Amino acid sequence: MSSAASSGCAPGAAPTRSLASSTPSRCALPPPSPAAHGPMTPGKGVPGRKRHLVVDTIGLPMMVMVTAAGQPDRDAARELLARLRMLHPQLTLIWGDSACAGRLVEWARRFLRLTLKIVTERPGQTGFKVLARRWIVERSLSWLMNARRNVVDFERKPSHSEAHLTVAAITLMTRRLTRKRPSAWTRKPASAPQAA
Repeated sequence: MSSAASSGCAPGAAPTRSLASSTPSRCALPPPSPAAHGPMTPGKGVPGRKRHLVVDTIGLPMMVMVTAAGQPDRDAARELLARLRMLHPQLTLIWGDSACAGRLVEWARRFLRLTLKIVTERPGQTGFKVLARRWIVERSLSWLMNARRNVVDFERKPSHSEAHLTVAAITLMTRRLTRKRPSAWTRKPASAPQAA
């Protein structure tokens, strides 16, 4: 999944680095009652689900997980990292956002033998700034949102949402593999000036 230039491994070798992040999604299902309104995100108070995504260093999705919006990112990241370790045992380094900070770093090191590095804002940063490594995950999420079905979550089960995101990732990767590349640019030899 990873190219040799971006991950530092030989061509054909397995990736050793990846990035993890989560994002809330809107849910289009009308709730049948206020009690079934669903969990709300703690910070924004938005009902729905969160999409957790692990990508390789060039932004191709490796794993997708959808959880209820009320579940803390740290708990979801623990399950996501455990699944990731089983499917990709060759991974050694994961970059995560600030939701993965704290005890999760030590847990990942001790039980999963993963190095979890946290991407944080620079000291004194005000306003929006692109964070190193984080923009790769955000770009991958935007690629998945090009599939209009994924913009609003219409599914009743999180596993169905995961399946739609996975299909969008498969479509993205197969289109990259099958697209026609422009022919290599070559310079035409300069014509010799003609003597009059």
